Amino acid sequence: MALLELKEVRFSYEPEAVEPKEVLHGVTLQIEQGEFVALLGHNGCGKSTVAKLLNGMLVPGSGKVLVDGIDTGEEALQLEVRRRVGLVQQNPDNQLVAGVVEEDVAFGPENLGIPPEEIRKRVDEALRAVDMYEYRESAPHKLSGGQKQRVAIAGIIAMETACIVLDEPTAMLDPRGRTEVMETIKRLNREKGITIVLITHYMEEAVQAGRVVVMDQGEVLTDGSPEEVFGKVEFLKRHGLDVPQATELVYRLSTAGVKLSGVPLGVEECVEQFRQYWKEQPLDSRAQEMERSAAFSEPQRESGKAVLETRELTYEYGAGTPFRKTALDKASISIRQGEFLGVIGHTGSGKSTMIQLLNGLLKPTAGQVILEGRDIWEEPKKIRDVRFKVGMVFQYPEYQLFEETVLKDIMFGPKNMGLSDEEAKARAMEAARFTGLSEELLEKSPFELSGGEKRRAAIAGVIAMDPDVLVLDEPTAGLDPRGRDVLLSQISQYHKERHNTVLLVSHSMEDIGRTADRLLVMNRSHVVMLEETRKVFSQGEKLEQIGLRVPQITKILQELKEMGCPVDPSTLTVDEALKQLLPVLKGAKPECAQKGELSL
Repeated sequence: MALLELKEVRFSYEPEAVEPKEVLHGVTLQIEQGEFVALLGHNGCGKSTVAKLLNGMLVPGSGKVLVDGIDTGEEALQLEVRRRVGLVQQNPDNQLVAGVVEEDVAFGPENLGIPPEEIRKRVDEALRAVDMYEYRESAPHKLSGGQKQRVAIAGIIAMETACIVLDEPTAMLDPRGRTEVMETIKRLNREKGITIVLITHYMEEAVQAGRVVVMDQGEVLTDGSPEEVFGKVEFLKRHGLDVPQATELVYRLSTAGVKLSGVPLGVEECVEQFRQYWKEQPLDSRAQEMERSAAFSEPQRESGKAVLETRELTYEYGAGTPFRKTALDKASISIRQGEFLGVIGHTGSGKSTMIQLLNGLLKPTAGQVILEGRDIWEEPKKIRDVRFKVGMVFQYPEYQLFEETVLKDIMFGPKNMGLSDEEAKARAMEAARFTGLSEELLEKSPFELSGGEKRRAAIAGVIAMDPDVLVLDEPTAGLDPRGRDVLLSQISQYHKERHNTVLLVSHSMEDIGRTADRLLVMNRSHVVMLEETRKVFSQGEKLEQIGLRVPQITKILQELKEMGCPVDPSTLTVDEALKQLLPVLKGAKPECAQKGELSL
């Protein structure tokens, strides 16, 4: 008997409505005890609904959901269902209930009647597993978004349920945090036989599962091993999904005539395919000796004047109390007019504190923020004007929405600046164009929008104020690959057309690699690097030491370079890699790169 089973499940969130919107259309799925299943699909396809059905938070409109043979529709057995299936949701704020981290992690085991000495042991082990043990006596509300997510995961781990369902658990974590959580999940699955259902938009996480299930429009599209599913590159992209960069590189080389075998899911498998290929067809001597005139360099930009500077900037949370914590320590940076600056760092490194200081949401404990040559706190009464010039889009931008319609929400900022209704509407319509919001959506309530649409509406509200500096804090977190790509392209287009300064905070090295001119790297409240993107990513070992990494494609080309392949190890995108590899691979068709035949 399967541990989890959905039988012809249908579900609507408003079943009594005149036209109920059905989000699941007869889903049938079985998951055996001990399996590790990744559940993929674009935003709105029904993944999170399935997660809540498995945990008994929702019951099907028709069909059945069985957990270890228990029908989740039987209200008297709800506790038994949750003893067997723990759910980690997208937003950790929805799950944290206690005033101290270790008490929050203990909450689940206490409700299961576990003896106190066993609870103590489980809490400590769970917190160590997610690298949060040193924060065990902290208040959850003082933690960063990523740290809160680790605590939520620890709370489920401590319950030792038969199954853990994780809905985008790593969306707000840095690369090291994602790796640690994934290692924890795999260890629980491997050593304790805990069944894992992982909902994720990170393909590098999905490939680590034993089985991948893909959903679209409330139905299961395909179900198989990672190799089987990710071998369907075009199929996945048609349904708004992505594949790892290693997989895409080999696929696109194959379509261009370089026949590599198999479906690589990671760096090592990809590099091994090249190694085997060159055993049979060695690199020609001309290619090995050629100068890398194609090596990439940063575009020559005018250095430009500094639009924003920080001088010895320091910020302490709880200053003057026993809970004092330095979040930013003597940070001095200069941000150029018109540049696209990426901001990276481990969870809790001080990134969010830094950007909130830049637009005056926080006041420095010491040091200065200089905007256009003036200290922004020189005249505290004018700090409101700073926020019009330095626009901020927060980690959860949908929390910024509050008006009756999307259009009114976008107009709110310009009207606060003193613009007339006509001027504010013109600004709002232009911002909506930048972010891809249709006129039809503008007349809807913000709360009727999908997750991706809410993000675009919130960003449009800031863009409408035409800030000199646009700051975006993890704007793509939780978005599916198609939504992520659309949003990043819109932000890039905005930057290209307006020539405003853009700061993008992200934990996705791939996103940062293809958008940012320079990178600001932070570690433990300090600025450790502020250099061109390629130069930063050429220092892979240093980045790994502080909990970061280079984009997957960069790592692949660094490995190929070490094998003697004449490529640029600072490559940042699959397109760049193809342009270099095609001319030097025996049997390749270099002309494809010029004709554009490689695009999927």
